[in-house]
Amino acid sequence: MRRKIGLSGLGSRFILGVMLLILFGSSTLFSQSFDFPSKKWGISFGNSKEFTGLRFNFQDSQVRRITGINITLWKPKKDNEGARVRGLSLGVIPGGGYVHGIQLGVLGVAAEKNLVGLSIGLLGVGSGENVVGVNIGGLGAGAGENLKGLNIGGLGVGAGENLIGINIGGLGVGAGKDMKGLNIGLFGAGAGRDAAWINLGGFGVGAGRDMTGLNVGLFGVGAGRRLVGINIGGLGVGAGEKLIGLTIGGLGAGSEEVQGLTVGGLGVGGEALKGVQLALGTVIVPKGGRMIGFAASAFNYIRGTQTGLSIGIVNYCWRLRGVQIGLVNIVRDNPKYLKVLPLINANF
Repeated sequence: MRRKIGLSGLGSRFILGVMLLILFGSSTLFSQSFDFPSKKWGISFGNSKEFTGLRFNFQDSQVRRITGINITLWKPKKDNEGARVRGLSLGVIPGGGYVHGIQLGVLGVAAEKNLVGLSIGLLGVGSGENVVGVNIGGLGAGAGENLKGLNIGGLGVGAGENLIGINIGGLGVGAGKDMKGLNIGLFGAGAGRDAAWINLGGFGVGAGRDMTGLNVGLFGVGAGRRLVGINIGGLGVGAGEKLIGLTIGGLGAGSEEVQGLTVGGLGVGGEALKGVQLALGTVIVPKGGRMIGFAASAFNYIRGTQTGLSIGIVNYCWRLRGVQIGLVNIVRDNPKYLKVLPLINANF
């Protein structure tokens, strides 16, 4: 006997056939869609341009606005940069122009303009302009302009302009302009302009201009202009203009002006040293400079004015407004018989 096919069976086969045609058919079908019960809302199969509800498509093209659950098998075409997608986006590489909500991509998540919300991609998460929210990329997370929120990249996290929030990169974390928040890079963390708050780099941490906060680098910490806060570098710490706060450099620390408590394994140096300077090797001030406060090292070599106390095996300065304590104490501008004295030398 021939088996009878009911209306429900025909309906399910019809829907399945439409799905297969829309998802895997020719390129002319990619611009079409089957929508139920309305062209604007409900369930859509295909490249619907404006829709609210549950939507399935192979590849988005020239989409205007989608709200709800959007499931796509492949990344959008380049002509989709104006699409506004809100809700839950699923697929191999879900994306759009402006994407808001929860985005889960088998390979990645990408937006041409802005990406906002929770975004997770096996390879990466990124946007041509701004990324805001919780962003986790297996290899990396990045934004052409600003990246804000909790950002985790297996290899790296980066922003063309500003990086703000909790930023963790397996190899590195970087920003073209400013970096603010908790910034951790296994190899390094850096900002083209300013870095603030907590900056940790496995090898180094740096900023092109100012860096403020807790700054720790296994090898070094540096700033092109000002370095302020707690600064710890396994080998060294340095700033182009000012070094302020608690500073520890495994080999040395230095800047034009150094303020606070500064500790250098081999040396501490600067044209103007203010505060407490400690080194196993030498505390050094170049010609015409000054040391104000306290210095202790094997050789305190101040080719300028010392105001305060220095303790070392050998203490040397051009002008003294304080006390030297050591085996040999030399004050170049003292009277003839007071230039070189053992144990102590003083001038007020």
